[in-house]
Amino acid sequence: MTRQDPLYPSIEPYASGMLAVDARHRVYWETSGNPDGIPVLFVHGGPGSGTSPAQRRFFDPARYRIVLFDQRGSGRSTPHGELADNTTPHLIADMEVLRRHLDIQRWLVFGGSWGSTLALAYAQAHPERCLGLVLRGIFLCRRSEIDWFLYGIRAFFPEAQRQLAEFIPEDERGDLLTAYHRRLTDPDPAVHQPAAHAWSTFEAACSTLLPNPDLVAAFGSERTALSLARIEAHYFVHDIFLPENSLLDGVDRLRHLPAIIVQGRYDAVCPIVTADTLARAWPEARYAIVPDAGHSAFEPGLARELVAACDRFATTGGFAS
Repeated sequence: MTRQDPLYPSIEPYASGMLAVDARHRVYWETSGNPDGIPVLFVHGGPGSGTSPAQRRFFDPARYRIVLFDQRGSGRSTPHGELADNTTPHLIADMEVLRRHLDIQRWLVFGGSWGSTLALAYAQAHPERCLGLVLRGIFLCRRSEIDWFLYGIRAFFPEAQRQLAEFIPEDERGDLLTAYHRRLTDPDPAVHQPAAHAWSTFEAACSTLLPNPDLVAAFGSERTALSLARIEAHYFVHDIFLPENSLLDGVDRLRHLPAIIVQGRYDAVCPIVTADTLARAWPEARYAIVPDAGHSAFEPGLARELVAACDRFATTGGFAS
């Protein structure tokens, strides 16, 4: 690790597989690091983005048994971009199937953006299976947050939001979510693929404090764009298949667990007001604001804070300074 690159060196998995979680879906999983280390589950964002090798690098491979998995329809999981039987309760159940498959009793749960949403939902359903929570770029998927993502974000990224809106005919722009969802679920690639590219590159363009063309290109690749945009719109249209405000209402189930909330001050995708709301509802959790970061976990300040949090947990079992 260096000042310029706070992440641990790249490593390869020592085991991986495809886990059949029902008759339709098979979920990719992998483990790396120390087989006898502290189990940690990396919960990726999106929904629909999938995992990447760089996400193993937040954890000390000598001290952690690092588990990554691609959620239904995402990454290497199959069928790619599938929406049938793809809901938050399904994903929570998959995490439990994977935990039992790997013979893990309890694990640290690490999630950012949509990963923070799913980590909270999982922990509220199964608090007895969690050693603690590392949450970044908090997203509770309330209607106000979805409206911000599609419209309000133009306060900071007017060019990107204008491109997102102008992809849609003017008479449909009053409801961008419905307009995009209709196109993204169209079976014709000539319809769904351009819509996926417009949605995904918009999100990438807004995810970093400084422009990151490599991130935009990665999000704009045909495979990533389709699963990310299609599954995000699917979850947003259905209010993530959970009751309104349920994640805040369920915080009392988690207050005994060690937790840290890490938030970029200038996160435009998941604005800091949501993290602040969660921190006020959960005063026992440590709240770390990174003053020079946007949304992406790989922003230098965010990456440094996340690595430090995981190092601290491995040493002390908690997140106190």
